[in-house]
Formats: sequence, structure tokens, C-alpha cells
Amino acid sequence: MLLIFVGSFVQTAIGFGLAIVAAPLLFWISPDYVPAPICLVALFISVLNALKHRANVSIGGLKMALIGRIPGSIAGGVLLVMVSTEMLALWLGLLVLFAVGVSLLPFRIEPTPARMGVAGFFSGFFGTSSAIGGPPMALLLQHQDANQLRGNLSAFFVFSSIISLIIQMPAGFLNWHHVWITIPLIPASWLGYKLAMLTTQSLPKEKIRIGALLLCSVSGLTAVWQGVVQFLG
Repeated sequence: MLLIFVGSFVQTAIGFGLAIVAAPLLFWISPDYVPAPICLVALFISVLNALKHRANVSIGGLKMALIGRIPGSIAGGVLLVMVSTEMLALWLGLLVLFAVGVSLLPFRIEPTPARMGVAGFFSGFFGTSSAIGGPPMALLLQHQDANQLRGNLSAFFVFSSIISLIIQMPAGFLNWHHVWITIPLIPASWLGYKLAMLTTQSLPKEKIRIGALLLCSVSGLTAVWQGVVQFLG
């Protein structure tokens, strides 16, 4: 619940980050938490943020990303079925470190329709296999106005979380057990959202971003270490 609280705060504050913060350490607690329960929480928090920033959402600009999300999600579902638990832990950690690296890139990539389609595909691939679908989209949209970024990412995550959950169901990674263990996480997610709503106007966005990246680095390195140890042992 604490991890989901922190992840929901980060996602509400900067537009993405729930799974980047929470997934590797939740996987360490129990592999059952990744990816479906995090996707369920992501759906909840994304609906809240999309409604909050609905005036800033541009569905037309997200069209190609939404189209690319579908085949990417199917590819992510295939990966889930094929890899072992140990490999999934390593995959999670590497994705988190990749997300941190993406966030630190100094140059700007313009969100053309073709690039949005590619970002949507990889967001689906990463999001369905690990619940970490934010970095490809954030890379293209990170230079938007803060509220526009939050609104567009949240609207995209609502759609993409639903697609991922649909794919995870026949793959055996979403059943009533996963729903049951998600229920206690929802209030923690709401509290993280409310705290972010109360504090993000007074806290510098760059400081929140740096703190989140440091937390994500620790989380990613922990997951990589866990995956390597399990794989070798």
C-alpha cells in the first residue's frame, strides 16, 4: 500500500510513474502483483487524473498511439506467457532503468503521427508485460504544458490499461485472485492522488521529478539484482 501511495503521488504530480516506482518492489514482495494489479490501480488513478485534466486532453493527437497500443499489447501478452519469473524480474528492472534514462535525455523529440504509433506500440508491449507503459509516451510528450501532459498521458493510460487487462486475462495473469489483492491498494492510490492535488502547486515540479528518478533508480537496481540472483541461483 505504501508503494502504491508513493507511485500514485508521483504519477499525479508529473503525469506518469506509478508502475516505475512500484512494480519492481511489489514484484519482490510477490510476483502476483505484477502486472495485472498494478494495471488495475493504474486504470483507477488514470481515470481520476483524466477527469481532473479533461479540458487539456487532445484525443486526436493520441490516435496513432492508441492504434499502435493494440498490437504492442498482444506482443506483451505473448512475452508474459513465454518468460520465467526470474526473467520477468530482470525485465522489470531493466525497463525501470531505461525509463530513468529516457527521462534524463536532454534533446526534444517531436511527436509526429509515425512516432506516436511507434511509442504506442512499445507502450503496449512494456505495459502489458510489466505494467510499465509510460516511458515511450512520456518521451514524446514530456515538453508539453504540465496540465496538458498529465491530461493526455492519463487519457492514454485509461485506454491502454483496459487493453492490457483484456490481454492479460486469457494469458492467465488476471483472475479473481488478482482483483482481490488489488482492492486494498485502491484507497492507498486515492490518498496518493489527493496528496499530490494538495501539494504539487507548492512543490517545484523539477524537485518532484528528481526525487522520483532517484527512487526509480533504486527500485530498478533492486529488481535487476533480484533477477540476476534468481536467474543464477
